[in-house]
Amino acid sequence: MTHLRRTLVPLLAVAAFALGLPSPAAQAQPAHPTRHTGTLPDGATWIADVPADWNGTILLYSHGYLPGPDNPPRNSPNQPTADALLARGYALAGSSYSRPGWALATAAEDQLATLTAVRALTGRPRQVIATGTSMGGLVTAQLAERGGEQIDGALATCGIVGGGVDLHNSQLDGLHALNELLLAPDQRVKLVRFATFAEAAATVQALTAAVQQAQTTPEGRARIAMAAALLQMPGWYTGLPKPAGRDYAAQEIGQYRGILDGLFRFETGRFDVEQSAGGNVSWNIGVDYRRLLARSDHAAQVRALYRRAGLSLRADLGRLTRTADVAPDLPAVRWLNDTSTVNGSLQMPVLTVHTTNDPLVAVQHEEEYAEDVRQAGDRRLLRQAYTDHPGHCTFTPAEFVAGVETIGSRIETGRWGTSATPRHLQRLAESLNLGGAAFVRFRPGEFLSDRCLPGSVAAAS
Repeated sequence: MTHLRRTLVPLLAVAAFALGLPSPAAQAQPAHPTRHTGTLPDGATWIADVPADWNGTILLYSHGYLPGPDNPPRNSPNQPTADALLARGYALAGSSYSRPGWALATAAEDQLATLTAVRALTGRPRQVIATGTSMGGLVTAQLAERGGEQIDGALATCGIVGGGVDLHNSQLDGLHALNELLLAPDQRVKLVRFATFAEAAATVQALTAAVQQAQTTPEGRARIAMAAALLQMPGWYTGLPKPAGRDYAAQEIGQYRGILDGLFRFETGRFDVEQSAGGNVSWNIGVDYRRLLARSDHAAQVRALYRRAGLSLRADLGRLTRTADVAPDLPAVRWLNDTSTVNGSLQMPVLTVHTTNDPLVAVQHEEEYAEDVRQAGDRRLLRQAYTDHPGHCTFTPAEFVAGVETIGSRIETGRWGTSATPRHLQRLAESLNLGGAAFVRFRPGEFLSDRCLPGSVAAAS
């Protein structure tokens, strides 16, 4: 039989060539998906890829923050993940949003309009799953609260699901520590209300130089760890070995690298948000930094490094509290709250996935989101999963596809069962033959910067 098969296959190929027919090998290749494109009334563009063997599910992908000026539409996190999803029959759709940068004012509506356009081409889908990464994870969470008539379930990955207000307050806390503890009084820089991009870039340059200099001394490293704790910056950085739980020095090296990598994104992104919001969207007036650090996952590390450096932690925390005088511009805060937050009131099942060591969107956002969903009374609709990686949105194709198939199963069956447990997700990911996966049991710490407006500011409004 083996000899016959070896003889027959070449003969079939020769016969197919002589008759002008595709060979068996060519017939085995999947057809290329059909690419559709369009433009929405507000100028957003969209793309959709529909495979020939479409399984009836549309994945509506919301992309992350893209600073511009180019503003292309995207319908997947990356090409390997797109190829894996298309090979399984999923149709992929997504828009550019109406503008680059912090596009939350229109992003959710742009995505719903994209879905309407794609459905007009494909016909009624069996399922629609909203997916997204980073800022797009927040868009996905918004769609889970708004899109119940058009969307069946949502997969939000590495998302800013604590909301834009909390994100920028958290960043302000860490940058305030760098500004006050690493720079001399006459060198301190503007952290908010940037009039120009150049002002934001100058702040980045000054803080970067201060952090690099501080890293050369024990005192400086202790203060970098303080800022990292307030930023909720993890100690495991991409490309470095994972540090042990009490290897505080190694964790500080990872935090140092993460801060250097994040400074430009934090402050130039803030300039973009301030331009859209019309003012400063964050505040630390009234914040007690002693209490804030006490709630941090990294409090023990900071205390240990301060002791080694011979510094007074009490004195530095007191200084941060005394100098915390940044007040918000209330109309800007209202704009950010209206466009860039979620309330946890779900209209569909939602699965979130986050890396355990995310330096840009802290994994603690997931704790804040879970609290919002619990308060809204929709806890049964939410499941949360974690992958043991350093970096922002560093999911493997296997992990992302496993997330998609898990939320698809929840839509089909109407129940979670054990499908969203780390063990089940890991087994599913490994069965896909798409490479590695690292789902783990994990519980994020408390999100630090979820705060109300100070009474004096609120009263003035």
